[in-house]
Amino acid sequence: MKVTIITPNYNGEKYLKEYLQSLQQEQQHIEEIIIIDNNSQDESLKIIEKHKGPLNIKIIQNKQNTGFAKACNQGIKKAKTEYLLLLNNDIKTTPNTIQELIKTIQKDKNTFSVMSKMIQYHQPKLIDTAGDEYTILTYTQKKGNNTPINNYNTEREIFSSCAGAALYKKSIIEKIGSFDENFFAYVEDIDLSYRAQIQGYKNIYCPTSIVYHHGSATTGSKYNPFKIKLAARNNIYLIYKNYPLPQKIINFIFIFLGHLIKYLVFYKKGQQKPYIEGIKEGLKTRKKLQKTPYENKNLKNYLKIEYKLIINTIKLLKK
Repeated sequence: MKVTIITPNYNGEKYLKEYLQSLQQEQQHIEEIIIIDNNSQDESLKIIEKHKGPLNIKIIQNKQNTGFAKACNQGIKKAKTEYLLLLNNDIKTTPNTIQELIKTIQKDKNTFSVMSKMIQYHQPKLIDTAGDEYTILTYTQKKGNNTPINNYNTEREIFSSCAGAALYKKSIIEKIGSFDENFFAYVEDIDLSYRAQIQGYKNIYCPTSIVYHHGSATTGSKYNPFKIKLAARNNIYLIYKNYPLPQKIINFIFIFLGHLIKYLVFYKKGQQKPYIEGIKEGLKTRKKLQKTPYENKNLKNYLKIEYKLIINTIKLLKK
């Protein structure tokens, strides 16, 4: 089985050469590489053109920065293979990255996505993430972040795959819907994984598929106003879209406490303004979103999700 690699790019000249060179290690597993350029103003396109020979690269050029979600959807629509490998442009793959993802996703027909073990590029002895977990406090937790790389060596089910290095089944995306373009960037992969779980599908972490990740290559530092505002807004979107009314009612106090705690964290960092702006925008514009339809047949799956939210919160509080 071969994969289609989908990579959004915006001013990624600093990372593209090494990224594309690393993919040459597994050309036998790659059908094509679709790079969606969001109107880069640097030398990105020239670098991509230079690597078209060794790799089957197709370029989609946008006239503006459409965001991560829409760029991914453009690639998904063009892809001809069942397996879609989403990779950030600031990733460096290893010789078995793709092969191990394919092996893992083929084990169970109910597996929707499989993500790699992401290691910090500049601190290669530390994990970036070993799976994204979501909590009843509406926190998204990068499992294993800043822990030694010899941790998290067991394959396991996770709440969500990080779309920076994850393999998806196109047939399931066609069933549950692709990335929500209203999110623009951030949390859109949690939303997608949430919708997959509502339908009874699983997301898996594969420790034998390893990538090295620069992190925040496109948007800058971890705590910048742009990222804080978008993430705050999109967390509101996630709740509005995917929580049925009973779950909103039951979890209301935890949702409120989670946002209050996050506000206090950003207040200490002097970043409370973009956080509040994101919350306000989310509440104001949430009704433009298409809600995930509630179906009684999925009640068992909703209960499983609620259980995961509680367990993930308990584990977070124990830290």
